[in-house]
Amino acid sequence: MNSVAKFGLKALVTSCLFASIGAAHAQLTIDISGVGSNLYPIAIANFKNENASAQQIAAVIRADLARSGRFSNIDPGATPVGETDSVDLGSWKARGANAFVSGSVTPTANGQFDVRFRLYDTATQQSLGGLSLVSPASGLRMSAHKVADYIYEKLMGVRGVFATRLSYVVKSGGRYQLQISDSDGQNANIALSSPEPIISPVWSPNGTKVAYVSFEKKKPVVYVHDLPTGRRTVVANQKGDNSAPAWAPDGQHLAVALSQDGNTQIYMVNADGSGLHRLSNGSTIDTEPTFSPDGRAVYFTSDRGGAPQIYKMSASGERSGGGAQRVTFKGSYNTSPKVSPDGKLLAYISQGGGGFKLYVQDLSTGEVNALTDTNHDESPSFAANGQYILYATRSGGRGVLAAVSTDGRIKQILSVRGGEVREPSWGPFMQ
Repeated sequence: MNSVAKFGLKALVTSCLFASIGAAHAQLTIDISGVGSNLYPIAIANFKNENASAQQIAAVIRADLARSGRFSNIDPGATPVGETDSVDLGSWKARGANAFVSGSVTPTANGQFDVRFRLYDTATQQSLGGLSLVSPASGLRMSAHKVADYIYEKLMGVRGVFATRLSYVVKSGGRYQLQISDSDGQNANIALSSPEPIISPVWSPNGTKVAYVSFEKKKPVVYVHDLPTGRRTVVANQKGDNSAPAWAPDGQHLAVALSQDGNTQIYMVNADGSGLHRLSNGSTIDTEPTFSPDGRAVYFTSDRGGAPQIYKMSASGERSGGGAQRVTFKGSYNTSPKVSPDGKLLAYISQGGGGFKLYVQDLSTGEVNALTDTNHDESPSFAANGQYILYATRSGGRGVLAAVSTDGRIKQILSVRGGEVREPSWGPFMQ
């Protein structure tokens, strides 16, 4: 029995349960169902001249910060304030804002836009710096996300992820679509459209490629898709199932799960499809590989102990690395491992109480915490800063994406109106 059938790797099943949606480029909408207990009050003035551009920069920044669950927006009024304008910071402090942002959007001679801003601490009445970002009109939303990232890092001490991207799969009519969007679900574009299911997308470390499994050949085949060019490379099309691609941190190799030798096992392959060699050496099923951030270890799901659990082996292979070590012990059915970017946390899906829930385990202490109150969770994916986990679940009777902070306090639902969306993957930092 292959890994899809035995472990309930629900990607195949849920791909067949998608409901149709009307718009090919349907945008994700986000509802925040939880916020942090200590919100940072900030006022972001309307940027000067932003009405002359195609994008309301300040509105995107406010929405980003509110969506993080760590900021509250103080009403800035309607008057635009430029980054060089004189600002009475004391008055903003009196209105409850601990920080203030001003900025401008200026068309350039070559048809682009120069976005500038300045961030102030109202208590110390000091500038915390700013940036100048030049982009075409089509890049103004991304410029706004970069401004929000700057603010988040300066005030929270952690790099923001607003300028990262998401990938996910929706179904429109009879076609499956791999879509790429901004982190807020907007600016969605179709990378691939197929009459057959597309599952398990995962981003390359540099954010220019996505590996995934497509059934267009009437069987699961692993591809690497170069997003800027649209060029695709077959990475694994062996006999049997080819599934569960995972990028190594070097961006040159992938781990995949193949059943070419009978039972599904973990293999390593070059990103161009060459150099295939076996890593795991179980007599049962080993699948769902994912790398540690340093690339030295591979975590994976195996039923070698009788039921699916998470194990860890050397990235050089189980035989050369001294065998695999079991990692999860709480719960009788654990799958879909993902390691946080700092290597400290393991996210996974555990079956219990009649459903599947997202859990996170501290890899140093073994402490385990449930992060969700839903029962159909799958496909966890860490944000690049390790602060949030994106996953698929069901809400209101339909498939949605959700994000939760690693402490479980901040929750978001990302949905497509009138349809279902699955198979999420959160992209890396963009340089």
